[in-house]
Amino acid sequence: MDGQPAIADHGLIGDLQTSALVATDGSVDWFCCPRFDSPSLFGAILDPERGGRCRIGPADRRHIARQLYFPDTAILITRFQLPSGTGEVVDFMPPAAAEATTRHRLIRMVRCVRGEVDFEVEVAPRFDYGRKPHTAHLTESGAVFESDDLTLTAHAVREPGDEPLAKVAVLDNGDVLGRLTLRAGQVRGIVLESDSDGPPRTIRVADVERAFAETVEFWHDWLARSTYQGRWREQVHRSAVTLKLLTYAPTGAIIAAPTAGLPEQLGGERNWDYRYTWVRDASFAVNSLLGLGFTDEAADFARWLGDRYQQADGPLKIMYRVDGSSNLGEEVIAHWSGYRDSRPVRVGNGAADHLQLDIYGELLDSVHQANRRGLPVGHQGWQALSALLNWLGENWDRPEEGIWETRGGRADFTYGRVMSWVAFDRGLRLAESLRLPAPVAVWRSHRDRIHDQVWARGLRQGAFVQRYDSDVLDSALLRMPLVGFISPRDPVWLTTLAAMERDLVVDSLVYRYNPSAAPDGLAGDEGTFSLCTFNYVTALARAGQVTKARLVFEKMLTYGNHVGLYAEEIGPTGDQLGNFPQAFTHLALIDAALAIDQAL
Repeated sequence: MDGQPAIADHGLIGDLQTSALVATDGSVDWFCCPRFDSPSLFGAILDPERGGRCRIGPADRRHIARQLYFPDTAILITRFQLPSGTGEVVDFMPPAAAEATTRHRLIRMVRCVRGEVDFEVEVAPRFDYGRKPHTAHLTESGAVFESDDLTLTAHAVREPGDEPLAKVAVLDNGDVLGRLTLRAGQVRGIVLESDSDGPPRTIRVADVERAFAETVEFWHDWLARSTYQGRWREQVHRSAVTLKLLTYAPTGAIIAAPTAGLPEQLGGERNWDYRYTWVRDASFAVNSLLGLGFTDEAADFARWLGDRYQQADGPLKIMYRVDGSSNLGEEVIAHWSGYRDSRPVRVGNGAADHLQLDIYGELLDSVHQANRRGLPVGHQGWQALSALLNWLGENWDRPEEGIWETRGGRADFTYGRVMSWVAFDRGLRLAESLRLPAPVAVWRSHRDRIHDQVWARGLRQGAFVQRYDSDVLDSALLRMPLVGFISPRDPVWLTTLAAMERDLVVDSLVYRYNPSAAPDGLAGDEGTFSLCTFNYVTALARAGQVTKARLVFEKMLTYGNHVGLYAEEIGPTGDQLGNFPQAFTHLALIDAALAIDQAL
């Protein structure tokens, strides 16, 4: 649709239980409530007509918009410049309590800093992805929107004696429209609250400003724990804040992305729901946060992960909901048009039941890294980990779907074997360092057999390949030297790296693999994968190619959006594609920056 904000035209705010995307036109285009993985209230990013939104912006559309974060916070400021004046919308969500709650506040503070600005206010929720009807009614202090199982209240922000919104109307579809004229120095706004404990009320400006100050203090205190002293502080800390925003505080689970259905190819079918916790992604994220000194997040996730493997009856699921449940049935929201007509729009994720053997290596590596930083595994946890490794010992040689969740059938993926080697290697290290009981000889035998098999069957024409029956390259293998399977300067690895540069790297951007050479069961193509590009940077730095690594890194930084956020992929025209922002991308940025800093 012409005029629809691009994926990258958004900033992210959140309260550590859910989050929202705010476009540069002042529209909240995505907001799920009460959790990340709940149905959406606002979904205009996936259907501008039927998705729902909350927009506050100038009535005169001939304005220039700018967006930035209040320094070192997750508070988003959208500025509008017009001949008549300059206005701002300040969006933030005060951090929620540590306990799960259905009450969340999205504060939209509106102010005029120069001249006079006439704002339009539109509140147009669409409950349950627009599948449930709602009613709306107005009071002098705001509006209430009610569906059968959720209520959204819009409280007015103003001083006593201020006029209410002008020209307020409730439309037949339950939307509320109004206008607000502000002069320099005036502050107004609305507070959107889910499941409020009472009717709409007038909230004083001083109360909103107090909430703003407390939210600033929260983020400044959190970032003050960072130990990063390198060259890319702003980018690294923005990525750290983004990973924190993707953390569900009540359990410590870290989601892959806050969105669903954003396409990997415009008009294509690769439109997945990433609002869940992948064992792999979250383990990577924990390692990256540990690298910056954020041990509390690692401890919280370790507890969540411990519950998963201690409750597992057999192998782990590859992903879970933030509360640890695994009901992720995939369905299509057929009445939504999709982002720029990219259908189908999927919610839930059918890959939840895939067999992906690499997750055990990522899990054990994160436990090992946490142990090195003073977070040892307990007795029950060790028993559960031992049981998982014993299961893996009987299953590591099975065909699987692989890290990229292909839907073209199972295969012997090299990366899955490498990470199975990591699982046994880290299990052995943990057993030794903590003096824990373990079938050491058995685990060592599995580790060595996997090592020999990968070298015997995963090499073709001098380079490591995606799977044993193919010559296709796979940039997932960029992690081989990072996990210690091979030296980063081994001649075979350098040959593999050069082959990847030839086949998978285009203008410093890295594809996951070539779908036309390795059919994955899906139609269409995709963009370059930003995780892989940053992993390429790390591999170059570890291989001693520091000048090239730094150039690729600096190029990649130019693809971040105006507030430093990254989606999953970069399209052929440089547009961001896929779910946004992506934890994978931001954790890999952190790792790449740390690797270059260390090399320099």
